[in-house]
Amino acid sequence: MNKAKVNEAELKERVVAINRVAKVVKGGRRFSFSAIVVLGDGKGVVGQGLGKANEVTDAIAKAIEDAKKNLVSVPVINDTVPHEIHGKFSGGFVFVKPAAPGTGIIAGGAMRAVLEAAGIHNVLAKSKGSSNPHNVVKATIDALAQMRAPHAVAFQRSVKMTKVFNG
Repeated sequence: MNKAKVNEAELKERVVAINRVAKVVKGGRRFSFSAIVVLGDGKGVVGQGLGKANEVTDAIAKAIEDAKKNLVSVPVINDTVPHEIHGKFSGGFVFVKPAAPGTGIIAGGAMRAVLEAAGIHNVLAKSKGSSNPHNVVKATIDALAQMRAPHAVAFQRSVKMTKVFNG
């Protein structure tokens, strides 16, 4: 994965899911919370984190700290992704495809949060397999991390940019 350096003041967080977990003990039930947070600067840097604590606010704070450690950079060209890509994590499969300007983000809940945080405004996306937010978020970030910018492909193949787009 391509690690990203970013100014932490620019990062915006978005809580994707909060899960209440009950542990049955002698005196009754003990509740704890897990939170999934997506962090992004809206300019091609995105990350996800998971936090667990006895209070919701503590879980979210821990998730934000975890997300800061898992930032990846994503090539964003004309507010969309450069090419089609499939992502996978565990049982979650995602398909992300570039879209024309004005299309908007056509994606489900957890995927939408990741794509918005990354600063992608026009994209077609489909989630297949698991609908668990953990798997969908990680599969989406896997897909975005695999994205390759056209100039990087041109440099690697030693060809001009026009050759990359037109074959």
